[in-house]
Amino acid sequence: MTNEQIINLIKREVVPAIGCTEPIAVALCTAYATEQLGCIPDKIEAKLSANILKNAMGVGIPGTGMTGLPIAIALGASIGKSEYGLEVLKDCCPGAVKDGRKFIDEGRILISLDNDTTEVLNIDITCTTGEKSSRAVISREHTGLVYLEGPDGVIVNKTLGSKEEEAKEEELTLRRVYEFATTAPLQDIEFINEARRLNENAAKEALKGNYGHELGKTLSRPLGKGIMGESIFSHILSATSSACDARMAGAMIPVMSNSGSGNQGIAATLPVVVFGEENHNTEEEITRALTLSHLTAIYIKQSLGRLSALCGCVVASTGSSCGITFLMGGGYEQISYSVKNMIANLAGMVCDGAKPSCALKVSSGVSTAVLSAMLAMQQKYVTSVEGLLEDDVDRSIHNLSRLGAMGMKETDKVVLDIMTHKS
Repeated sequence: MTNEQIINLIKREVVPAIGCTEPIAVALCTAYATEQLGCIPDKIEAKLSANILKNAMGVGIPGTGMTGLPIAIALGASIGKSEYGLEVLKDCCPGAVKDGRKFIDEGRILISLDNDTTEVLNIDITCTTGEKSSRAVISREHTGLVYLEGPDGVIVNKTLGSKEEEAKEEELTLRRVYEFATTAPLQDIEFINEARRLNENAAKEALKGNYGHELGKTLSRPLGKGIMGESIFSHILSATSSACDARMAGAMIPVMSNSGSGNQGIAATLPVVVFGEENHNTEEEITRALTLSHLTAIYIKQSLGRLSALCGCVVASTGSSCGITFLMGGGYEQISYSVKNMIANLAGMVCDGAKPSCALKVSSGVSTAVLSAMLAMQQKYVTSVEGLLEDDVDRSIHNLSRLGAMGMKETDKVVLDIMTHKS
């Protein structure tokens, strides 16, 4: 890939988002359909792929004090604006939430599992009022509108190419990721610092409220400091988990996402930023480390897919481990070692939906990122005789992706079945 192609790829995958991106994508799709209908629908039918259902069941919706899909759909219809993208609900207000509750209580929303789709990420919304109807479909990407139909006919109808063709079109290697991050003209990649600004602000704002399980606050309190100490390591864990606490609890705080996930954006950003600031790295070094972290996460997600049974923090934390290794003074060899160490430790971490306790998983991933970087700088790494790893780091990454995308398919089904049949 050329530098220009890589820059466009990062700008497409690293975007602001308010709230968990799965229910927000459903709200966005609802907004598209409602806008075509031209009025608030009487009925909304949402047919969703299994992974969208799984990731939207237990997460807070920004500005509502409520969890789950119904309120996201109701607000998508009433105040959602498709032009906002993954910030579609940023105009939410108490009056809109009250109206949304009423919409739900009146039984005007029908949500079902779409057994017909083969896509892991697929959202199909149909809105009706009287004899008028509209339909919108988002597929593969959280903002990927592929079909839009209004009362007067079809407006958008995109044919999706094969996933193999898409992967080939955007082919990367870890070597190319490293070369780009470390040699691209600084002015071409400075835009990545918006991720730093947004996600640092999210971590600070989170400490002003009591969000989720308050992991970030717990780590920054006297008890947490007494156990973890005042160290770069503890500060990384506190900042990262704080931002995740707030996001999963539905705080109206924008974060910079990565590959359609706010938590991945947080985990790819804050460990690198906190380490760089406290290690007194230069602004250029931090910018390049952030680019390396985010692009590594994008690279892994290309073969893994947007949603899977493999927890996304594994991917994002692998990116941050690369960034931290770079800030420690490591080159490509040490960075490849850190990737291998990450895969050896975190492969198989299960995603059981988006929820407040994601902060715990993110902190596990981030702590492993720091440990992996430290080992890598000592020339210590897990070898090809162990587990999923091969001598070639790119093959090791693809082995991880294969495990998550193919090997854990049945795991995904069992997780969803457990979540939907709790007593």
